[in-house]
This record gives sequence, C-alpha cells and structure tokens, in this order.
Amino acid sequence: MLYPSHFEQKIAFTTIRQLLKDKCVSTLGAEKVDEIQFSSDYIQIMRLLSQTDEMLRVITTDADELPIGDFYDVRPALSRVRVEGLFLDELEVFDLRRALEAVRLLVAFLTKHEAEVYPHLMELVSGIETFPLIINRIDSILNKFGKIKDNASSELARIRKDTFQVQGSISRTLNSILRQAQADGYVEKDVAPTMREGRLVLPVSPAFKRKVSGIVHDESATGKTVFIEPTQVVEANNRLRELEGEERREIMRILVEFTNFVRPHTESIFASQYFLGQIDFLRAKALFAIEIKAIKPRVDDMCQLEWAKAVHPLLLLSLKKQGKEIVPLDIVLNEKQRILLISGPNAGGKSVCLKTVVLLQYMLQCGLLVPLHDSSRAGIFERLFIDIGDEQSIENDLSTYSSHLLNMKYFIKNSHSKTLLLIDEFGTGTEPMIGGAIAEATLERFNRNLAFGVITTHYTNLKHFAEDAEGIVNGAMLYDRQHLQPLFQLSIGNPGSSFAIEIARKIGLPEDLIAEAAEKVGAEHLDYDKHLQDIVRDKRYWENKRQQIRQKEKKLEETLEKYEAEMAGIDRQRKEITNKAKDEAKNLLNEANAKIENTIRQIKEADAEKVRTQLVRKELDDFKAKIASPQQETGRDRSRPVQQPKIVINKDRSRPVPTQNVENESLKIGVNVRLKGQTATGKIIEIQDKQAVVAFGQMKSTVKLAKLEPISNTQLKREAKKYDSLGSTTTDEVRQRKLTFSSEIDVRGMRGDEAIQAVMYFIDDAVMVGVASVRILHGTGTGALRQMIRQYLATIHGVKSSRDEHINFGGAGITVVEFE
Repeated sequence: MLYPSHFEQKIAFTTIRQLLKDKCVSTLGAEKVDEIQFSSDYIQIMRLLSQTDEMLRVITTDADELPIGDFYDVRPALSRVRVEGLFLDELEVFDLRRALEAVRLLVAFLTKHEAEVYPHLMELVSGIETFPLIINRIDSILNKFGKIKDNASSELARIRKDTFQVQGSISRTLNSILRQAQADGYVEKDVAPTMREGRLVLPVSPAFKRKVSGIVHDESATGKTVFIEPTQVVEANNRLRELEGEERREIMRILVEFTNFVRPHTESIFASQYFLGQIDFLRAKALFAIEIKAIKPRVDDMCQLEWAKAVHPLLLLSLKKQGKEIVPLDIVLNEKQRILLISGPNAGGKSVCLKTVVLLQYMLQCGLLVPLHDSSRAGIFERLFIDIGDEQSIENDLSTYSSHLLNMKYFIKNSHSKTLLLIDEFGTGTEPMIGGAIAEATLERFNRNLAFGVITTHYTNLKHFAEDAEGIVNGAMLYDRQHLQPLFQLSIGNPGSSFAIEIARKIGLPEDLIAEAAEKVGAEHLDYDKHLQDIVRDKRYWENKRQQIRQKEKKLEETLEKYEAEMAGIDRQRKEITNKAKDEAKNLLNEANAKIENTIRQIKEADAEKVRTQLVRKELDDFKAKIASPQQETGRDRSRPVQQPKIVINKDRSRPVPTQNVENESLKIGVNVRLKGQTATGKIIEIQDKQAVVAFGQMKSTVKLAKLEPISNTQLKREAKKYDSLGSTTTDEVRQRKLTFSSEIDVRGMRGDEAIQAVMYFIDDAVMVGVASVRILHGTGTGALRQMIRQYLATIHGVKSSRDEHINFGGAGITVVEFE
C-alpha cells in the first residue's frame, strides 16, 4: 500500500523507469519496465531479486557473452492473422524468423549451464519452445535478406524464369531500337532505357516523338522529354506485367500456406515473446545495477533497515557526471529504534537522506538491486507513506499546512507495525508553538501504532521528546563549524543543531542584527543549541581519534607480524646453522676416529717398534693440529681444553687384528657395502685403484675404499625391511589424514597469532593431502585478521591465489585459497 497516489513522481522513481527503458533493446523489455510494481510478498521479492542478481553474474562473470540482438515484437502481426485468410507479409515473416532465432540462442546459452548455477533463470527457460520446424520452414521460403526465394515453390521458380527471359528479350530489343534512334539523331547519345508505370520506355525529344513508333506513357516536368514505349516491345511488356501478377499471386499463396502452418503455434510464440521481454528487462536491470554499483543485500521477512554505505542512485549518477564523490549513508531502524528523528542545518542533507531511504526501499520491493554495502540487511514493509514537498492546492482550497495535516490524518488512521513513514519538515507551515505541539502529539501516536519512520524536523520539543520516548531515536546531519559547510553525514544517537547563527554569519547578515536576534531568543535556547553543536563537535573529534587508533593498531599489527616473521626466519637460520655445525662435528669425529684406528693399527703392525711408533704418533699430532687450526680461526676460546678422543691400544697380541689389506681384499665388484658410520647401503659396480664406484639405489657415487665396509645379505635384508615398514606407516598416516581432512576452517574469535598458527597447520595439511582449494572463515570486522591471513598466504609456496568468496556465500568474511 502506497500513499499518496503520485508516490513514484514524489520519489523520482519515474526517472528510474526511464533509465531502465533506455537500457532495453526492444519494446518487449520496455513493456516489462512499465509493469514494475510495489510488492510486499517476500517470496516474490526474493525471486525478482535473485533473477536480477543471476543476470548480473551472467553479464559480469560468465565467460561467454549473453546473446542479445534481434528482439522483435511479432505479437501485433500474429494477433492480426488469427483470422483465417489473413497472412503475414515478407517483412513480418522475416521478423518472426529473427525473433525465434533469438529465443533459440538464449535457451541454448542458459541450458548449457548447470541448473544450480542460475536456478531462477532456468525457471524462465522451463517450457519455452525453440520452434526448429518453423525456423526451417521460413528458411525454405526466405533468403538471408528476408525476400522470397526463387525455389520457394516450383511455380514461382517457373514464373521468375519466364520473367527473366522476357526482360532479357525486352532489353535486347530496346537497346537495338535505342542505338538506331541515336544513329538517326532522334535520341541523345547518353540516354538509356528507363521505367515508367512499370514498363520499359525510351526518353525522346518532343521534336522527334513521331519519328519513333510507339506509345507515349509520360513526359518530363519541363516538357522537354517524352517517354515512348516502342511498338516492338509492347507485347513483351504486356507479358511481363502478366508475369508480375502471377508472381504476386504465387507469393501470396506461399505466405498464406505458411501462415496457416504457424497459426496453431501462436500461443507458444506469444510465450516465447514473453521470455524475450523478460530477459531484456532483467538485462536492463542488471546493467543499471552495474552503473549504480548495486547489489542483492540480505533480505529478511521482517521490518528492519540496517544499511551501510547506502547512496541515492540518481544523486550518484549526477555527481559522477560532475566528477564528484557522494557521501554514503549509514542508517539503522529496528524494534528498539523504529523511528529516526533527523535534525540539522538547512541544506545539510536531511531531505536527501529521507529520499534515499524511501527510494531504495521502494526499488528493493520492486525487485531492483540497490546500492548498499554487502554487509547490509534489509526488510520488507507492507505500507510506505510519504509526506515530502509542498502539497498546497488552489483548486482544492488547501494551504501547505492543511495538506500536511490531511496527510498526518491518513497516516495515523492507516499506519501499523509494518508501515514505513517518511515525513519531511515535520510540523512546519504554521505558528511554531502550536505546530510543534501538534507534531509532538502526532509523533507519539505514530510511536503508539508501532510504525517505523524517518522524520526530519527543526523543532526542539520533538528532539526532547525523542530523547525520552522508547522506540524513537535522534539523529543529526553533521556540520563543519570551522569551514561553515555541511558534511552530509548522518550521526545517530544525538540531536543536531540548525546552526542558524553560523549560517546567518556566513551569508553576511549584520553582526548587530544577529546579536539582537540572539538576545530575543534567550540565552537558554542559545546554550542548548551551543551544547548540541559541542556534542556534534566532540563526537566528530572522538570519531576521528578512534579512526586514528584503528589505523595505528592496524599498523602495529602489521609491524608485529613483520617482526614475528623476521624472528621466525632467524630461528630457522639458527637451527640450520646448528644442524650444519652438528653435521660438521659428526664428520670430524668420524674422521678422527678413523685416524685413531689407523694409528692403532699401524702401531700394532710395527710391533711396538720405537721409531715407527714415534712416526705414527707424530702423524696423529699433526692431525690434531690440523683440526685445531679452524677452531682458532673461528675465534673459539683456546683456553678451554678440547677433549681428545681416548686412544685404547689392544695389547692382546694373541688376537689377530685385521689389516687394511685384508679389508680391501674383501671389497670386490658385486659386494654389498655401506659407508662406515652410516646406514645407507649399496653395491660395488667398479673398483679403480683405491676408490670404488658404488650404486646407492639409482644414484652412483665414487667412494674411497677406506670409507666402505662390507655387509652380509642378512644385514641388507634387515635394513630393507626397516625402510619398508617406515614407508608403509607414512602412507597409512597420509591416507588417514585425507579421510578426515575438512576443506574449511573457522578462525573467528581467535587472536591474530592464534589464527595464524591454526591457518599454518591447516594449509600444511591441505598441501599434504593435495586438495585444490580451501576456505578460511575469518569474518569481516575491521579487516585486520583478514589482512594478516592474506599476508601469510602470500609467503606460502604452492598457493596459487587467495580471494574473497562470492558475495552470496560470505563475501569479504571468507577467503578462498587455491593451490597450484
């Protein structure tokens, strides 16, 4: 239910209709624009919004372009030929062909997608015929230019063949007569046969018209040329006229026959025309949504307005042409604050705020997408009542105030809990004291009826009433006192000042006049207005401070994250250095042990011979010095004693000690060996002096014989069994993780470091099990957690991309991660 009757004109929705019509490519779509109407049916509204949103996705995200083109309206022609005997002409048949082809292309385009992709558009396609038989029948009688083909029938082919022959005969005869007449000087050299009344004639000068035998059909406007049909071609021209008549009758017969074929399909063709109009209409709505940056918000089947960054679409387009930015509007109406009372300076944006609310709500309930932030939530109202502008009427003997009172009477009588009231300059137009009192009593009645509303006013008593009344909240349009200009920002929670004194000074009224006015109004009122201005100023100050704190916190979080990343890098480098040092120490120890064992063996071989023993010990001392020198270069504390490996000499001479030569003799081609002190096993495939080429699996390596030791087949099998068991355990663990892995993680409510740790483990598991993509739920909030997660993902090798989820499935509150 809408009030008043010219509701759309008052809110400028007629301009929206015209913009939509301009984006339609046919009258079929334009008619659908005219059929737009307000609805309070939640299911119908959601269906219309979903259709438009799906069309928007088709235009903006689909790889293939929507086939839009020949949307011809053939309904008038088909309606005319419902009567037997009437038929479609060539142009109407050609238009029908193009319209049916457009239907076929659209149905093919939409049906190539899965039904889940565009479910509401697929509902439109359901039951639509593509008429292949009719298209083929048209193709058999019309060429690509929309003209009847020669072979549309055998009779027409014969007629046109005879016509061609007769025309050729006439042309040859006329050319012969013309050349003779030109030779005799009766006709100019540069003239040619022409057509008059459907017959080929020769242009002849009047002085020689009796020299050329024939029939005079016409003369030029100046009388200087007559057009004669020579006697020799009269019969041929008569025959040509007869053939033309036969051709017309045959074409008529073909068209009548085709029309009789099409007539039973008229209703189905009308349904396809409705489909074309619907697609054209949805495309126009989607293009308009792109132009005004509109979306399909979350809509609940209840009365509410929780809008973020709402903009007036017409004002947006106007400012865009001027290269200016629009200031978005944040507004909340719910069960706790049903009525918003907006106050503030003149030309501060109160009326624009009011019109933005009513226009967007009306657009939404007409099935149009609206320019809001994707975090917004909208509701459905059964009744929209507005009182905007001057409704005075000389004819009805209505003053401005009387028209307002009539509107208030209607609002009080018909408003209820599902009504949205929008009233501009509430209570003005009469004596302020009584006008304010009536306005306050009316506002109380609206509140008692549980109606929702947005009301603008300058009355102080209404501001006081809103502070104390439950369900009503004050709002203020902000004003920059320093620069004396409006900010066009709505602040909910406190009343606004009219800034009358400041505006008067800006305009240039005399200061003494302003002082007199201030004295007349009284210090109490001025103090109240001043306090309101101070509240607005302080609120703006603390809002700016809070914004600065948010920015600094964000910067601090980024810096902390950077330092944590650097510390993690340092820890990683430290671990690498430590592991490297351990490996070097291990190798050094192995080399030292080997040297000691070699020394012991040589001493035993020397049989404790003094000179030989001294030489061996000298070699060992030299090796110690060689080891100690790198330690001195790295700056180690030389005062700290280095623990020397303890050398134990086996004095039991009765036990034979294997010599180097004996050990080398056991190392032959084909023997299984391993590195001393290591677990890796291989097979000798070649021996070169004191070195051997050993195959470790698929890898070949040249190793000194002294570093190899032979192993038995039993040891080889034991090592292989150990690695097989390890591989089986690892495979089972990976398989178990694949079965239990979830492709979605929820980190909402976690601190930044906790969330990053959880995401780190989650991404590691995802890479290990080999999934293509995962989803991370982090919420919108201030965006800090989302930013931290995105920055971490950018450092992970194997992550192909990270992006926001589609707006219908969570938008900026969810990050979709795709892997390479």
